[in-house]
Amino acid sequence: MAGVLLTGHGGLDKLEYRTDLPVPQPRVGEVLVKLSAAAINNTDINTRSGWYDSAVTVATSQGAEQGFAQGFTQGFTKTSDERTFGNSGERRTWSGSSLSFPLVQGADGCGVVVSLGEGVSEELLDKRVVLNAMQDAGEWICHCLGSEMDGCYAQYVRVKSSEVYPSTSKLSDAELAAIPCAYSTAEGLVQRSGVIRGEKVLVTGASGGVGLAAVQLATLRGAEVTGLVGKGKGQLVSENGAARFVERQLPLRESMEEESIDVVIDLVGGSVTTDGDWSDVMWVLRRGGRYAVSGAIAGPIVSLDLRQLYLKDLTFLGCTYQGREIFPKLMEYVERGQVKPVVAKQFPLEEIHEAQRAFLRKDFVGKIVLIPPK
Repeated sequence: MAGVLLTGHGGLDKLEYRTDLPVPQPRVGEVLVKLSAAAINNTDINTRSGWYDSAVTVATSQGAEQGFAQGFTQGFTKTSDERTFGNSGERRTWSGSSLSFPLVQGADGCGVVVSLGEGVSEELLDKRVVLNAMQDAGEWICHCLGSEMDGCYAQYVRVKSSEVYPSTSKLSDAELAAIPCAYSTAEGLVQRSGVIRGEKVLVTGASGGVGLAAVQLATLRGAEVTGLVGKGKGQLVSENGAARFVERQLPLRESMEEESIDVVIDLVGGSVTTDGDWSDVMWVLRRGGRYAVSGAIAGPIVSLDLRQLYLKDLTFLGCTYQGREIFPKLMEYVERGQVKPVVAKQFPLEEIHEAQRAFLRKDFVGKIVLIPPK
């Protein structure tokens, strides 16, 4: 089959498009899915580049194309000349484990079940399905397609039958492929932070895949959403449910009122705005407010005045783990037509390098989708 192999941590050269890969065979309790579309996520980039290594302290963009490898020293806190991957020995992937190379990446996929392993119901055969990207492994642990197992940057993928969800939605295959990682992450953020009707929610990075999903899902719950966006992206975010938007070129202290927000859903971290500081998100939170985070593309290291945290009785939530209730709930929204992802661009799978470069430019709203050969 055709597919893209990740051969190691590093730059785009570590992604090799091949046409001679063996088609995986489903084992007991598994199905084989012929993929029609796969989407790109930040976690794919961050895993390839090695950004999850705790020695890296800068924005994802600073090493996303070339990788945080030997010779690239700006993003490391270590003073040693040994700046190869694993230098810190910590968190080289999102889950903290080491990868086994080569690996087929890709957390997101949509396709048709074409083969069944032993013990799988015949009802799944020939069904169009969406794949659950983040699979609950218990005890606050998830296993992710394209990380702990081969993923969707290929013509075929082998998946547990319990992790595929048939869909009769009117959404296209490309739109369905844009759902799993982004929308399940957003649903986790919205659920964990307890967003309810009438609350005011600020979503940073609101034009990205997870951010736009969070806008839709918080709005679906009856919240009043403000999207923090890059210049020129606000209109599309508003069309997807945001009551208002503010551009990140201005500090939040100039574009918003103090203590005006009940919940901050943060996917940016770092400075959050071009001119401003991460602490501005604490400034906009009301007393007793909640802060939920599941991304730090602008940088993982922030400065927190603990007095803001305890004197305002704020609640902080780190959101990665997804319980077994998340994806079924999400697919209910999909089948009812209550959410609709925005697919900004599509690329053939063989153009993986150009597709990731386009992703890194961040000049679009929504998701970028790869189409494998038929």
